[in-house]
Amino acid sequence: MTAQLKSPAQMTNTVLQAENLNIYYGKFHAVRDVTLAVPKNAITAFIGPSGCGKSTVLRCFNRLNDLIKSFSLRGQVFYHGQDLYAPEVDPVEVRRRIGMVFQKPNPFPKSIYDNIAFGPRLVGYKGNMNQLVEQSLRGAALWDEVKDKLKESGTALSGGQQQRLCIARTIAMQPDVILMDEPCSALDPISTLKVEDLLQELKEQFTIIIVTHNMQQASRASDYTAFFNVEATPQGRVGHVVEYDRTEMIFQNPKEQATQAYVSGRFG
Repeated sequence: MTAQLKSPAQMTNTVLQAENLNIYYGKFHAVRDVTLAVPKNAITAFIGPSGCGKSTVLRCFNRLNDLIKSFSLRGQVFYHGQDLYAPEVDPVEVRRRIGMVFQKPNPFPKSIYDNIAFGPRLVGYKGNMNQLVEQSLRGAALWDEVKDKLKESGTALSGGQQQRLCIARTIAMQPDVILMDEPCSALDPISTLKVEDLLQELKEQFTIIIVTHNMQQASRASDYTAFFNVEATPQGRVGHVVEYDRTEMIFQNPKEQATQAYVSGRFG
């Protein structure tokens, strides 16, 4: 029998924490010595060049990397002080508490209504489903655009609407944390700004981590920023965190030269 995770009611200011996190794929050392704490009801951005481990670390927070056979981890990841990789913890329950929105909008080939209702039905939700669907769509700033076409396919929506539908689908599971892996990279500028505005509303209820290559987005939308970089080793290129601080410090007064070079566009 798997142990239940502690209730979100037992909150502290730190929701997620990585301690000396090292990630491997087989013998390949992908990420080394990541230690950072993610604060409650804030937006934390992970920035850095391709291949520096941003998405890899993000996926450790809800154990999605477990689905990769060669993956292994050293160090610890805590959720409200509880080790997420303890043998008694159920990864399915982890993913219910810590939801994920992916880079490319991926609505189910179902109606808008059924996209939202699918997850709650799966876990035996006993409340008013119509109310949950409406609340979730309102939470994703999508209700007014789709309230008259809930029976139509979610795949018929525009790209920006599809991504907000995926955010609503995540909200419907009533998570504590929402992870977002490049959620705006496939969207046009107007849709991107809508999602960024939405994030400011969502952080009142959720703790959010966003991976982005868009430094302007990180500076606009996040409260905290972690700058990841890669370094060459005899075994290959390994990712690590160079600097982690409040966003205004990272972009206006970074402590590390590599951070200054990256945020000023002189990185190379």
